[in-house]
Amino acid sequence: MISLALAGCSNTKYLQKNQLLYVDADVDVKGEASSVEKQDIRSSLTSKQLMLQQSNSLFLGTRFKVWLFNQKYNEKKSNWFWNLVLSPRNLEEPVIYDSTKTKESVKRMLGYLNNQGYFYATIDYEESVKRQKVEVTYKVNTGKNFVINKIYYEVPDTNILKVVKEGEQLSLIKTGMAYKQEVLGSERERLMRLIRNAGYYKFDRDAIEFEIDTLHKTLFRNLMNPFEGIVNVYNERKGQDRPKLDISVRIWHPEDSSIRYQKYVLDSIVAYPDYPVYGNNADSMFKTIQRRELTIRYRQNILKPSVLDRSILLKSGETFSQQHTNDAINRLYDLGAWQFVTLQYRERKDTPNTLNAYLFLTPKRRQEIGANFEISTSSDYLMGSGVSLNYKHLNIGHSATQLNVSLNTGIELIRSQGSWMLQSQEIGGQVSLIFPRFITPFRIAQGTRTTVRTRLTAGVDYLTRSSRFYISNVNASFGYEWNASLYKRWIVKPISLNYVGVNLNPVFRETVVNLNPYLKRSFEPAFIGGENVTYIYSNNDVLHKNHYSYFRANIEESGAWLNGINSVWGAIATNGNDLERLTNMPIANFLKLEADYRHYWTLNDHSLLATRIYGGVGIPYGKSDVMPYIRQFTAGGPNSIRAWRLRTLGPGTFKDSSLTASTFPDQTGDMKLEANIEYRFDLLRLFDGSINLKGATFLDIGNIWMLRKDTTRVGGEFNLRNLYHDLAVGTGAGLRLDFSFFLVRMDWGIPVKVPYFTGNKSGWYLSQWQLGDSKWRRDNIIWNVAIGYPF
Repeated sequence: MISLALAGCSNTKYLQKNQLLYVDADVDVKGEASSVEKQDIRSSLTSKQLMLQQSNSLFLGTRFKVWLFNQKYNEKKSNWFWNLVLSPRNLEEPVIYDSTKTKESVKRMLGYLNNQGYFYATIDYEESVKRQKVEVTYKVNTGKNFVINKIYYEVPDTNILKVVKEGEQLSLIKTGMAYKQEVLGSERERLMRLIRNAGYYKFDRDAIEFEIDTLHKTLFRNLMNPFEGIVNVYNERKGQDRPKLDISVRIWHPEDSSIRYQKYVLDSIVAYPDYPVYGNNADSMFKTIQRRELTIRYRQNILKPSVLDRSILLKSGETFSQQHTNDAINRLYDLGAWQFVTLQYRERKDTPNTLNAYLFLTPKRRQEIGANFEISTSSDYLMGSGVSLNYKHLNIGHSATQLNVSLNTGIELIRSQGSWMLQSQEIGGQVSLIFPRFITPFRIAQGTRTTVRTRLTAGVDYLTRSSRFYISNVNASFGYEWNASLYKRWIVKPISLNYVGVNLNPVFRETVVNLNPYLKRSFEPAFIGGENVTYIYSNNDVLHKNHYSYFRANIEESGAWLNGINSVWGAIATNGNDLERLTNMPIANFLKLEADYRHYWTLNDHSLLATRIYGGVGIPYGKSDVMPYIRQFTAGGPNSIRAWRLRTLGPGTFKDSSLTASTFPDQTGDMKLEANIEYRFDLLRLFDGSINLKGATFLDIGNIWMLRKDTTRVGGEFNLRNLYHDLAVGTGAGLRLDFSFFLVRMDWGIPVKVPYFTGNKSGWYLSQWQLGDSKWRRDNIIWNVAIGYPF
């Protein structure tokens, strides 16, 4: 109804007679390009940089922001409501068509196509006018684009030529690939980095030039008979699908013949570990000590010289390298002790081609303390609150070792029969020590790795779910973290130990747990001790604005080394009691594998497409026939299949319709598969842009399964032949309130395909939709509230 009402509002009402409202533009691409290339070209030509006039944005099929603009400046609406809605960020002035901008857009588009190698491209346009509205159609014929035939290097300096040739296999321009001017820009940057990394400190990108030869040098082989050359070119190109070009890469010395690019080496390394923001390195307050090849000038002893020496990657006598410089700066930032790190090189006047390196380090505050208070709601409780206290010391013992201490407590409240009831309460704490190096029995060279840390953590957590169970979790771990490259990160924990103690309420034990053998085994106390390896890849940076990826793989094993300790304990114990008998707690034996891949496409400045695929499996082995409760998989809820409440979906086609399930939904499984796709877009900016209202539509697919049959949960086991039938499908829409520093998310999900639905063999649920029935909506449309994006 709102859409129809807004559609009836004319946005041309206040235009002058000679004015046209620019409502749409289309790009019709034809030519020799493939369908994928045409789609990319169409997307590029509609950008603001090339298409100078952009029509007003649409909201629910209408130019809502133009209508708001007219309400403010033409209708003169003004009261408390209109002042709130008519924020400048919510208004758009009508775009009046300007034919001169269209002609300029054609020129820019042609320039872009030429830069992409379409030198034979043509562009025309048509204007379609109707009721003071105009649509423009750009008709593009790309023709054939050029491909690279040969690459020549013209480098008079044989040393630089050798560097270029050694890195030629990594060149971004290769024979046979389509010509793109932007690739030449990237190749110039690559060559500059390559040459500067080889020691050429003063080398500049302006020394690199590219010459494009589309005419072909064959034409000039015989200057006395040019017709022969033309015939040769014709015969050579007669059978080609695409025209070809040659590229000459030229690297010249500066025009001043007295200056030539030379390699530089490092001489002295001077560090100022407590340099003030507005300091002066000539200050007489600085004391000086020598640590092997490193000169340290300091005012206060804030860091041990051995730690500083180990953390500075630059060494006297080594050849200058830009990459090594960047690694040295990042390594110092990784220590977490400094607010600013500045590295300056200065040439020695008495020794040619020699540099002195000066590191100016401005320290952070050594101690931090903070507190957080939270209020939340979820699908399984109405209101929750929590308090956490945090303390951090950034430089324990002047060694850049960090101490983190956190304490937290929280409660969850539900509404039952008109009164508030306590559903659960939690209290816990954690202490961690983070060392800025590898701590191992043997020496490991750091190399180019950054963010190297050894982390020792211990914590305890107590969770009480009223009238049901009490779980105590004591955990400890020892492991390593480092960045293998700009996008790759590793987390390796060779020692990870969890002690899980469970105390069940007698009534809950008899009425729920004892009736479900799988749930009974899940609630058994256990030792979880093993190893954990996590690999993370993420390339979300300025170099991947249009699309970027995130991948996380995790492998966890429990029981191997703990069983070894248990056997040794039993062998040396005088009474024969091993660790399991002594604690009356079995050792959990399992292998858990997880993989999570996400890809994001930035469609334009105001919308994004996010996708995710997740798979996980837990395999118990040895004396264990079930995964520990805290390591099992669940489905449903605000970060999973949003058309089902938390822990209510699965396993497989099983549906728990018991009375207990309505108050204690707790379905878990050994395996999980999930896929999500979400389209996110901007809606409005409120309160002068301090809050951004965003929207989203989504589709979630997935479920959990058992690896073995469970007689109490029929249909819960995984069978590849039944995979399609077992998958749950949910869709919906949501709103996001983006406060910049955090995001509040509200999603409404509705089931589309239900695994346990018996109305048809496939499980599709669309025929059961009764959107007009309030009871059906209450039971089937699920409302989720959460903080942050689901993935």
